Amino acid sequence: MPVLPGAEPYRHEGGEIGVLLCHGFTGSPQSLRPWAEHLAERGLTVSLPLLPGHGTRWQDLQITGWQDWYAEVDRALRELSERCSRVFVFGLSMGGALTLRLAAKHGDAISGLVLVNPLNKLHGVAPYLLPVLRHFVRSTPGIASDIAKEGAVEVGYERVPLQAAYSLRNLTRLVDGDLPQVTQPLVLLHSPQDHVVSPADSARILSRVSSTDVTEILLEQSYHVATLDHDAERIFEESYALIGRLAPHADLKGSMTGG
Repeated sequence: MPVLPGAEPYRHEGGEIGVLLCHGFTGSPQSLRPWAEHLAERGLTVSLPLLPGHGTRWQDLQITGWQDWYAEVDRALRELSERCSRVFVFGLSMGGALTLRLAAKHGDAISGLVLVNPLNKLHGVAPYLLPVLRHFVRSTPGIASDIAKEGAVEVGYERVPLQAAYSLRNLTRLVDGDLPQVTQPLVLLHSPQDHVVSPADSARILSRVSSTDVTEILLEQSYHVATLDHDAERIFEESYALIGRLAPHADLKGSMTGG
């Protein structure tokens, strides 16, 4: 299947500091593309992969699972680690969950984390119904484009395949168990008005990680896809500031000149 316009993966070869960005469930790299380009313009090496089953049609997601999505970001991280002296990982929504699992598994190979409205749990009756319901109902209405900013649109699926949602539930349970193993410096930005992920998820993550260098920032003007919303520039600036603080002497190739 052809990739939806705008949903293509993104890669920029910059300096010795690398950043991996992980997009969300049923979404695509488009939701993080402005963030990736902001970092690339400042001389960083940037990798924004397209997760398996995403960016084409929702039926393609139906036949994938969390192991496929995690394998792709794990591969991208290892590739960046071979190329760069320091690597940071940033994620939105389910991409935040994938980021946390990478952090737990790779330890000191990751220098710092930025999470935007990270997913930690499926709430309500869904987790209890999914094991059975997925065999009778193929999909439910989509969750894309939860954005306060007028005219901003997320490239994502109009349907959520329940088989994949069931796998997502299993991923969240694993990641919740991983949280005490997360020790990296962490910036967590979340929207009080989020119609996709509960604010309780950010609170849970902050209470369970072992990181001692933690910054929490509220995104008052944005909904779930904050990277395309009113607070996008704040996200970009705070994430770049984290890199500057933790890797102050890095050679940012072509810094401020677009690489």
